[in-house]
Amino acid sequence: MPSIDAFTDRLSTYLGQDQINMVRKAYFYAAQAHDGQRRRSGEAYVTHPLAVANILADMHMDHQSLMAAMLHDVIEDTGIAKETLNVQFGETVAELVDGVSKLTQMHFETKAEAQAENFQKMAMAMARDIRVILVKLADRLHNMRTLGVLSSEKRRRIAKETLEIYAPIANRLGMHAIRTEFEDLGFKAIHPMRSACIYQAVKRARGNRNEIVNKIEKSLSHCLEIDEIKGEISGRQKHIYSIYKKMRGKRWGFNEIMDVYAFRIIVDKVDTCYRVLGAVHNLYKPLPGRFKDYIAIPKANGYQSLHTALFGIHGVPIEIQIRTHEMEEMANNGIAAYWLYKASGDKQPKGTYARAHQWVKSVLEMQQRAGNSLEFIESVKIDLFPDEVYVFTPKGRIMELPKGSTAVDFAYAVHTDVGNSCIACRINRRLAPLSEPLQSGYTVEIVSAPGARPNPAWLNFLVTGKARMHIRHALKLRRRSESISLGERLLSKALNGFNSAIDSIPAERIQAMLHEYQQETIEDLLEDIGIGNRMAYLVANRLLSDDDQLLRSEDPLAICGTEGLILNYAKCCTPIPGDPIIGYLSAGKGMVVHLDNCRNISEIRQNQEQYIQLSWDQDVVGEFNVELRVEMEHRRGLITLLASSVNTADGNIEKISMNKLEGRISIIQVVVNVHDRVHLARVIKKLRALTGIMRITRMRA
Repeated sequence: MPSIDAFTDRLSTYLGQDQINMVRKAYFYAAQAHDGQRRRSGEAYVTHPLAVANILADMHMDHQSLMAAMLHDVIEDTGIAKETLNVQFGETVAELVDGVSKLTQMHFETKAEAQAENFQKMAMAMARDIRVILVKLADRLHNMRTLGVLSSEKRRRIAKETLEIYAPIANRLGMHAIRTEFEDLGFKAIHPMRSACIYQAVKRARGNRNEIVNKIEKSLSHCLEIDEIKGEISGRQKHIYSIYKKMRGKRWGFNEIMDVYAFRIIVDKVDTCYRVLGAVHNLYKPLPGRFKDYIAIPKANGYQSLHTALFGIHGVPIEIQIRTHEMEEMANNGIAAYWLYKASGDKQPKGTYARAHQWVKSVLEMQQRAGNSLEFIESVKIDLFPDEVYVFTPKGRIMELPKGSTAVDFAYAVHTDVGNSCIACRINRRLAPLSEPLQSGYTVEIVSAPGARPNPAWLNFLVTGKARMHIRHALKLRRRSESISLGERLLSKALNGFNSAIDSIPAERIQAMLHEYQQETIEDLLEDIGIGNRMAYLVANRLLSDDDQLLRSEDPLAICGTEGLILNYAKCCTPIPGDPIIGYLSAGKGMVVHLDNCRNISEIRQNQEQYIQLSWDQDVVGEFNVELRVEMEHRRGLITLLASSVNTADGNIEKISMNKLEGRISIIQVVVNVHDRVHLARVIKKLRALTGIMRITRMRA
């Protein structure tokens, strides 16, 4: 570990003396604050912040980041307040340190919840200043390098968290060097034997391959010399974890992976990259479909390079990456390289910086929409593995989406309102299902309609965390709104049975009851009633009197069919308008509508608190499912005849299945969409007119 003097000598290559002095001041402040504290290895604790600062110095980070690195454990481990750091080192450094610090003052039920809360806090700090995550990544990298002194259980836990969260974040920010070290160190901690075996195998293989590698490198150099192109050629090493993932994912043997020879060619400018591409394609034949142009269309993390695969000497496959020096710097250090260019006045990397900030902004948006920290971190994990596809809007704009994304993911990537109002899509100008996975090069057009609402079924096929979070948020708001509306109707009905109304209840009485039920607003209470957590007639009793023995009102509540998520129709008896019905209040789920004679609620009817008499409104809207059992003679075209008859009666078949009995009798189970009992009678009449129909029965519980 270099001393502070050796460290500051390194900084003199890119920082001014005043800035170096501020970094030294932060180091000595941290040394004094951590005085007497030691790491598990026995070293003085201050060696850790100094090592973290060294990692950031390798990336040429600014002096404020280095100061935050020196001080990043001061708030957490020494009890020094953020305000004190603010006075000593300024608001920016204090905010950076606070963003990196963990939540040590709060109690959590589980370790997973604590980690999720910590990451949630860090994400909010990232949105204010993205350097927070860079300091955190450097802190985690040094901890990973020194895992050896910890117990095996703790090593595996920290390594698992690193592979799940921090390595993908480093990848998302384009920091290839840190990501690969995270992955190799994490793999070594979780699977030490596998890591050691692959490492030894790679070491042996590299020794055996030297002759071929040298031949390929010489031929590439000669090729560039002929075309008078200056470039640096180097062999590209596959790291241990990458080899392990390929062996596992593609079920390849070690020799199959190591048979590929990889090279990187670094040149001075972009147009030279394409000249090199032409030269190497002229030298060796390219493999069809293996060329990728990440310069014209960069990856989501800002990575730029040309990738091609060739048939080399004796037919050995060669992978080549071609990029400029700036692209190489951005590929290794990602967004961290921005500060180096910022200091030199170069504006080129601002696109990458803007991409990273856009991602952080979307992370913050997820955090605001999430119901809790665990739901948030689940969505971020999904969003951190963007094996991208590139699709186009109708106007030609390129959109980057994770592999497997659908048109709904695309709609939410364009804008939240587009996603919320989406009803259909066109892929390459043809109507397509919303659940169809998108491929690179597709042109996607979203068909939207005012008043349309997100469908809960979309959650079954969504890929992006942003779309998933926005739909959950919209459904929560919709559920709350519908719960309040139903709760208000239930309470009004209960009060009407006692010749009263909500408006006539004194405000003091309502406030007293809200306090008794531990609710903040009347809307919260109505929502509780709507989702079945409280019985409307009991609330009405409490509002009107302290006496719980008031009579129950038997006036039925009218159902319109537009109640939404909070009202469900029982699948056991499939009630439709015109049927006598009864409501069962299920805690947390709202109201379930059953037929009045449904056997499944015979026991519930003994408990008057859980059911409510219902009736159908005169203007019921919507379609309702009914299951019919049709017995008829078996003949050719049976299903077509049934479908045609249902369609003639303006019905729609939702589901159909057939069982053939002995002889020529077939039993057909068909689920039909109808508006009411009159419509159902019309459908049955059409079916009875078919030749060979023996019996039609409506299935009920």
